[in-house]
Amino acid sequence: MPELPSGFWGVWIVGLTIIGLTGVTWFAVSVYRAKPEDEHKGPVWDENLREDANPAPLWWFWLLFSLLIFSVSYLMLYPGLGPYRGILKWSAGGRLAESEASYQAEFGEARRTIVDAPLATLHADERVMASAKRVYDRNCAVCHGYDAAGQASLFPDLTDDEWQWGATPEEIEHTIRNGRNAAMPSWASALGEDGVQNVAYYVLALGARGDEEHAGRTQYQQICSACHGPAGEGNTALGAPNLVDDVWLYGGDFETIKQSIAGGRTGVMPAFGGRLDDTQIRLLVAWLTANARSEL
Repeated sequence: MPELPSGFWGVWIVGLTIIGLTGVTWFAVSVYRAKPEDEHKGPVWDENLREDANPAPLWWFWLLFSLLIFSVSYLMLYPGLGPYRGILKWSAGGRLAESEASYQAEFGEARRTIVDAPLATLHADERVMASAKRVYDRNCAVCHGYDAAGQASLFPDLTDDEWQWGATPEEIEHTIRNGRNAAMPSWASALGEDGVQNVAYYVLALGARGDEEHAGRTQYQQICSACHGPAGEGNTALGAPNLVDDVWLYGGDFETIKQSIAGGRTGVMPAFGGRLDDTQIRLLVAWLTANARSEL
């Protein structure tokens, strides 16, 4: 919880508050003491419209007096005068801590059970999976879609078994908790226009299990195989996708593959470890490792 202002700023706030209360008090007293003028010397319009002929109504005084009483009472009970915490010692942080403690007392045991339970047990519990879907909808659907099928040729499909960084429960949890940063460098300067085209053709040939003696084979083996593997099988440890499974994030047509090779690709999966607790992450892992399409 942030500390209340102290030092110069604490004194500054106290001074401004006292000046404001003093001004309101002076105004209230002036309203109470005002009296009708015995002889009006101001201008008159339309025979009986006079300026400053009567004081402010007395109910103004009682309104201001009530507000002053309320303000002073509030400042005595609650924080409002610089470093002074008030008689009740109330704070937003303290109220939040109380709510958190109450929540943990009521639901803590059930949440710890979810963290420790086997995934198969969670998959079989309809209420748990419904809660997991709500966690997904609030945190993941904006990118991956409410059907988890990916979208915009930017966010991957989560309903299949082809995961760029691995589809085991441990790998999925690592992805959610710590995020991922993918980087496919640009090879246009190293390959040249013809080289980019040859490698793109060769990648398509790999996917079709076709001609391995294609013109782009040598360049692929020199530049691409270190990450994607000699046969294009990919490497989940590096986040290098499989090139022979017909699953493409940015598109698998010739022109899109050329663009990926020439210009490179970057992708960021943000880390949710600081936003979601262990229970919520476990729920997401359970939902994503289940047959997601049957849970939609």
